[in-house]
Amino acid sequence: MHSDIKEILVTEEQIDKIVKDIAEQIDRDYRGRDKKLLLLCILKGSVVFMGEIMKHVTVPVEIDFMKVSSYGSGTTSGRLNIILDLHRDNLQDTDIIIIEDIIDSGKTLAYLRKYLELKGANSVRTCTLLDKPSRREVDLVPDYTGCEIPDEFVVGFGLDYDEKYRNLPFVGILKPEVYSN
Repeated sequence: MHSDIKEILVTEEQIDKIVKDIAEQIDRDYRGRDKKLLLLCILKGSVVFMGEIMKHVTVPVEIDFMKVSSYGSGTTSGRLNIILDLHRDNLQDTDIIIIEDIIDSGKTLAYLRKYLELKGANSVRTCTLLDKPSRREVDLVPDYTGCEIPDEFVVGFGLDYDEKYRNLPFVGILKPEVYSN
């Protein structure tokens, strides 16, 4: 697997610092609130990132999961299929932080934020490990951002290509010959 990586973009040490910094920000923002705090992981890629954040957040927190996919080929249609939905009572008493591994166009996250607001969540914020603002197609700025990255095909720390590379402890740029065959 390592031989398929062109370059390490975000090291294990950098990820560790990002996770701790975001957890501290979440603690500051939610300390003393009387609402439930829910970390909502968007499967599958975000599970590693959310698992690490959970270990460092000190305010009471709950977790849950959603899984979405785009209709048709690619994400250009902007239409999403919710495969695993969030089912909870009393969303009006819940502050949600959507946890994403990476934001490209922003369409999925913008849709999910609006969807959860319409379902009655008290508040909805967004958190991403990696941000590619150069690819943004909607007006979306994440509330918590690990780092901005260039428009490269990245894998590792939960991100995959063909279900491989998720278990790499860093984020690396995948060699083009691996995915362009």
